Amino acid sequence: MNEGMELITVVVQRKDGQRTIDAALKSGAPGVTSYFGRGTGVRQKLSVFGMFIEAEKQIILIATTKENVDKILDGIVKEIGLDKPGKGFAYVQTIGRVVGYYEGGDDVKEHP
Repeated sequence: MNEGMELITVVVQRKDGQRTIDAALKSGAPGVTSYFGRGTGVRQKLSVFGMFIEAEKQIILIATTKENVDKILDGIVKEIGLDKPGKGFAYVQTIGRVVGYYEGGDDVKEHP
């Protein structure tokens, strides 16, 4: 079991989903899991200011080591502009236990 892991969750407009995944991988993410969702609430508030926010979202999950979190998150923020209103949001959670996590490499042994 791995310890010292973090989960980065990123929620972006669906049209920005693939760019977000590409930015995460380019920044060192070992892999991603994504799915589609639908958001409500903020879209109505921001439309008052003339910004249209799509309801369709892509949610991207990235499990990684604590050492890689800042590099990956900074790469996503820079590529997508998450620091601007209406572009999405991200948060990081500590993972208590991980089973089956594989980062890559040649040290995998096959089990019969």
